[in-house]
Amino acid sequence: MTIDQVSRNEVTLANWREHPFSTLSFQSVSEFVPTAMMTSAHERPRDLVGSAAIDRITLQIDGNATNLSDYLRASWTDALVVLRDGKVIADWHAPHADLNRPHVIFSISKSVTGMLAGIAVDDGLLDADAPITDYVPMPASSAYGSARVRDLLDMTVDLDFDEEYTDKDSAFDRYRRAMLWNPERADTVAQTMEQFLATLPARNSGDHGKRFYYASPNTDLLGLVIERAVGRRYHDYLAERLLKPMGMTGASYVTVDRVGTARAAGGICITVEDLARLGDLVRMGGRNAAVQQIIPAGWIEDMHANGNRQAWVDGNFADMFADGRYRSCWYQVGDDRGSFCGVGIHGQWVWVDPVSRITIAKTSSRPDASEDLATAREIAALGQLARGLDIA
Repeated sequence: MTIDQVSRNEVTLANWREHPFSTLSFQSVSEFVPTAMMTSAHERPRDLVGSAAIDRITLQIDGNATNLSDYLRASWTDALVVLRDGKVIADWHAPHADLNRPHVIFSISKSVTGMLAGIAVDDGLLDADAPITDYVPMPASSAYGSARVRDLLDMTVDLDFDEEYTDKDSAFDRYRRAMLWNPERADTVAQTMEQFLATLPARNSGDHGKRFYYASPNTDLLGLVIERAVGRRYHDYLAERLLKPMGMTGASYVTVDRVGTARAAGGICITVEDLARLGDLVRMGGRNAAVQQIIPAGWIEDMHANGNRQAWVDGNFADMFADGRYRSCWYQVGDDRGSFCGVGIHGQWVWVDPVSRITIAKTSSRPDASEDLATAREIAALGQLARGLDIA
């Protein structure tokens, strides 16, 4: 079956993350999973500017030259928006995609949640160095019973959990069912997100803070920590303190579980332009177009300057960025330009190059959730695109 042959009535909760159904569902997640609205779309969308500013750029991918539009099609891109100094200089979308519809950004949701944590810290409501249990009760048998909030932010919880995207009998499938992303099974007991998180044990001896270990449940728990710390639902606090002040123009929502707990690690759905504007807000040190401080400048400075380099080297993503780091849910690329990014499965990216003053947002419906060679190509392509637009 091809993209053109997919009809809406063929897309279900059981297949919405599978290709080619995902070419429709990634822009209509609220039709399959419960959601909480955060912002509404402005009445009149922006006029598209087209891709002329980037069409001239040639990329070197796997040792071969290719033009950008061919690369975008080959990498299953749904939409792309490029900002320079906060202004849209290029946009591109596949025939099946709509730039004005919210697209699930998967794990870039973590990067959003990391910035929201900084706002809560600045509000005096959250202590990033406090034990998780100061905010959310976790049993001593859980890995989270002895970890700190900072371990959630930096993915340094000693956690026994594997992100097995295709394993139907794993803890990951139980996780997906708890967040209502998979159909419930008759032979299992339904859980909330919080109940599921409380069951996860330590991998070794609960020696947190020593090794980067990527695990999405960490950021879902961070969302719960923020919610309990501020005394408000995650989606309300996010909309009021970050999304609306930053100047979002499109609709946005986040998926929730059976008791309304937000999927802070992967359930945010926003337009590709608003994703780019979020990245640009971080590039600008947390200030919006009106020069209002939305995210604390010190939190962003810490995100750039810190992050345990040895924990990254010893971690399970070290090959992704050889000179990289991870801090407050953002990746520091480790190149000579200070580039940083947020990444989501199936090809979601927000890439920021401070030297070129370029921010790139890319949403996709790549068939595989995670594949090392595809990730390496994306890193190469986005870095080259940002450099190719350098007019310093």
